[in-house]
Order: sequence, then C-alpha cells, then structure tokens
Amino acid sequence: MHILTEMEAPPPSDVVVTDETLSVELKDGRTISVPTAWYPRLAHGTKEERENWTLSSIGIHWECLDEDISIAGLLEGIPSSENPTMIEKWKKTRKNIYEFTPNETDILAVAEEQAEYKTN
Repeated sequence: MHILTEMEAPPPSDVVVTDETLSVELKDGRTISVPTAWYPRLAHGTKEERENWTLSSIGIHWECLDEDISIAGLLEGIPSSENPTMIEKWKKTRKNIYEFTPNETDILAVAEEQAEYKTN
C-alpha cells in the first residue's frame, strides 16, 4: 500500500519572467515553467516590475505588483485564483499610479534637489 504524504517544497533560487513564461529554478536543481497568463498581475506588469522580485524559503514576492506565488502552488499547477473583477480593480489602481504626469513645479523641485546634492 502506498501512502501519499505532503512534501515540503524546495526553496527557489532564481526567477525569470517573460511575456509568455514564469520560470523558477529550485535549489534542488529543478526548473518549473508555467504560462505568465496564469498570474494576471505578472502578465500586466512591466518588464522592470517583473524583474523586481524577492525570494523566500516558500516562494516569490513582487512588491510593486502586490503578487505572491508559492513554490508549492507552482508544483501543484495552481494558477492565480483572482477573478476578472478583482484584476480590473487592481488595474485601475495601477492606472492611477502610472497616469501621474509631472508638472513644471515637480520638475523644478527635482532639479533643485539634484543641484543641492551635487554641491554637498
């Protein structure tokens, strides 16, 4: 008789995200690749946002995308559970962030800060 037991997932060692694929290298030598479309926040993120991740012993975190993916979930083949309504709401909050257009006052303030920094 065989008894299946829950195994502890090995920790991740590296992550590569493209428009098509999320690939995670594990410390035990395996690589898991799944479609980026499984995780809408990654799919809608910029290249820079996708590259800005941190690893933990149990998964990957993208602070700027507010996304966490567990290694156990990847090994089990579990895509994001967010529904389209949740993703649309999240996209609207991102739109507000990225619609910021600096005005002349903002540009002058940055220039003054840079000039002050150079003289110190």
